[in-house]
Amino acid sequence: MAKDVKKSGQRKTSATKAMEKAVNRASTEKYMLKLYITGMTPRSREALHNLRKVCHERLGDNYDLEVIDIYQQPTLAKGDQIIAVPTLIKKLPLPLRRLIGDLSREDRIVLGLDLKPETAPPPNTPREKLKNE
Repeated sequence: MAKDVKKSGQRKTSATKAMEKAVNRASTEKYMLKLYITGMTPRSREALHNLRKVCHERLGDNYDLEVIDIYQQPTLAKGDQIIAVPTLIKKLPLPLRRLIGDLSREDRIVLGLDLKPETAPPPNTPREKLKNE
């Protein structure tokens, strides 16, 4: 059972505090990423381009990206148990995550890296449009 702690008029459980601490630590930790590709095929280039774009926009300089061509370094792929490419491995911050396959959608990369999605205002629904008219 979680122990309750009073802080600035609010009750926070120790589990909540631990989660907040982990989120804050993750936002300051450097991301360690490995991207496994097969040569410079169009799919590999697209995966690399999209990953670099997301990292640049969301992480700034707070990441290291190692790109590994499994044709040139097959032993590294075997060591990380790569079964399909492209594969993105997020080693740090923990937890370790693997994103296998299509990296053409930036929202999928954001989710795979455990980054907070950018929030966009919801589109107007037909019901809301009728109320506004």
